[in-house]
Amino acid sequence: MRAPLTTRLRAAYDKHVGPAERPPLVAWLGFGVTFGITRAVTTWLHDGHGPAAGGMVVGGRHLHHYNIGILLLALVGGVGLRPGPLRDRPVMAAAYGTGSALIVDEAALLVDLQDVYWANDGRKSVDAAVGVIALGGVFFAAVPFWRAVARELTRPSG
Repeated sequence: MRAPLTTRLRAAYDKHVGPAERPPLVAWLGFGVTFGITRAVTTWLHDGHGPAAGGMVVGGRHLHHYNIGILLLALVGGVGLRPGPLRDRPVMAAAYGTGSALIVDEAALLVDLQDVYWANDGRKSVDAAVGVIALGGVFFAAVPFWRAVARELTRPSG
């Protein structure tokens, strides 16, 4: 009897994604997932839904999510400067990818210093470009692993 698909995929990951490929893969996954969730949540809030319709407000002041991204990257950088095992942890790679996505999502605001987040000018192309970058990074960070996943998914069961 063959092992379950999840067991076979875990074995493919362990075999094809080495220690050098794991942090970039986790960072790109963090970037892609965070970017997608951030776009969905901000659209939902912008449309007037949720308890914080319009975004995060602290003390009457709107906080942009790039602030959280900058904080995450500062923390990752601080940990990265210290010797020790924390630098190799997947959570650090995920925090790096997440922080990067939060900043990139509001890059237009940082460049123009105006809240142009919901302007139509180029927004769809920026979203598409960042999505492609995130998916490309996830793929290229671990090509052998994704090939093994494809083999496992297309292999006849039995």
